[in-house]
Amino acid sequence: MSSSGGDGGGYDYSEDWVVNSRGMRLFTCAWIPKESSRGVVCLCHGYAVECSVTMRGTAERLARAGYAVYGIDYEGHGHSDGLQGYVPDLDALVRDCDSFFSTATASFPRRRFLLGESMGGAVALLLHRLRPDFWTGAILVAPMCKIAEEMRPHPMVVSVLKVMTSIIPTWRVVPTNDVIDLAYRMQGKRDEIRGNPLCYKGRPRLKTAYELLRVSILIESTILPHVSLPFLILHGAADRVTDPSVSDLLYRSASTTDKTFHLYTGMWHALTSGELPHNIDAVFRDIIDWLHHRTSPTSASHDSSTSSEAERKAKHDDTTHDCGKQTS
Repeated sequence: MSSSGGDGGGYDYSEDWVVNSRGMRLFTCAWIPKESSRGVVCLCHGYAVECSVTMRGTAERLARAGYAVYGIDYEGHGHSDGLQGYVPDLDALVRDCDSFFSTATASFPRRRFLLGESMGGAVALLLHRLRPDFWTGAILVAPMCKIAEEMRPHPMVVSVLKVMTSIIPTWRVVPTNDVIDLAYRMQGKRDEIRGNPLCYKGRPRLKTAYELLRVSILIESTILPHVSLPFLILHGAADRVTDPSVSDLLYRSASTTDKTFHLYTGMWHALTSGELPHNIDAVFRDIIDWLHHRTSPTSASHDSSTSSEAERKAKHDDTTHDCGKQTS
C-alpha cells in the first residue's frame, strides 16, 4: 500500500487502489496505529459520500483508540471509478467490499469489526450475510434498514422507477428532500459536504434509487431475523433519513444475544460527524467502550455467557441517552 505518511497522532495514514472484478479502480485508505492494534475496523460509508474526508474523523478516533482502520470508496463514490452517485448493482458493491476487506484483514484472524453508517449499515449487514462467521461484530450507525417515510419516493414514483431503470438508469430525476439538510445538524458540516467535490450532491439516479429501495425492503423483510453476529446500533431519535423504529426491530428480532441499541434523544442522522461536539463525543465513547469490551484480553467470550437476554433487554430499555436536545 502506498504511504501518505502520518500526522503524528499515533498512527500512519496511507492510500492505495484495488481493481474489482469489473475492471474498475477503487480507492482505498488505511489508518494504522504505530503500536500493535487491538483489532481492525472496516468502514462502510453512506450513500453519496466517501471515506478519506467524510469518515476521516471516525477513522482517526478509532486509530487513536488502538484500532487499525480500512476504508474503500464504492463504485461511483469518492475517488473510485464509476459515474458519480451511481449504484447500478448494490450486490456487486458488497462483493467489492468483501474482496478488499477480507484481504486487508488477513493479519487479524480475530477481532474483525465492521462499522457502517446509513447505507453503509445495510452494506455491513449484507457483508455479514456473505460470511456469517467471519466478522467479530458490527457497529451500525443509523443503518439503512428501511428508508424513512419522509425520504421515501411517492408510490407512483416507485412504479415508474421499476419501468424506467432499464431505459434510462442514470437519469437524475428522483425527487427527494435535501438529504444534507436532513442528515447534518450542524451548518458547518453541511457546508463541508456541499464543498467536497468527492461527495455527490445531485438527485438520486433512477437505478440507484431503485437499488436502495430494493435492498432496504430485502433487509427489512428477510435479513433482520438472521443477523447472528454481535452488534451495536446507534440511532438518533430525531433521524429523518433512516427509520429508528427499524433499528429497534433489528435489535429485537436478530438471533444474536450479544446486541446493544442506543437511541439518542434529540439527535439527527449523522451521529459521528454532523452533531454537536459533545454529542459526537458521547457517541464515540459508546463505540469505543463497546469495541474495548470485545478486544480486552479477558473478553474472549464477550461476556455473553454471563448476561441473559432479559438483562440485555433491560439495558436496552434504559439506554436512551439525553444527548443534546435539538435547539433552534
